[in-house]
Amino acid sequence: MPKLKPETIIPTDEENNTINEQARSDDTVLTDQQLATMKSISEFPELRALAKLGRPHKMNPKQSTTIRLDAEVLVFFKQHGKGWQTEINAILRDYVQEHRT
Repeated sequence: MPKLKPETIIPTDEENNTINEQARSDDTVLTDQQLATMKSISEFPELRALAKLGRPHKMNPKQSTTIRLDAEVLVFFKQHGKGWQTEINAILRDYVQEHRT
């Protein structure tokens, strides 16, 4: 299971039951005629901006690169498990901050 964002709100059991009951009671089924009259979002240019797909663009996105490391260095960081590349990035960022002129 992925890690949850800190602002994620998890419903209580009671809230979860209410949500599930409402979902079960919503038996709305669209007719073929209703489906035929639906329009694509591309027909509404004013709404297209609201339909952003994917992750939001970062102001300073990371860049992919290839780096050659000593085997023992790579083993050391990989032993820390998932996030080892992020850890190397943080260490290098700290180094850059300390050595800026």
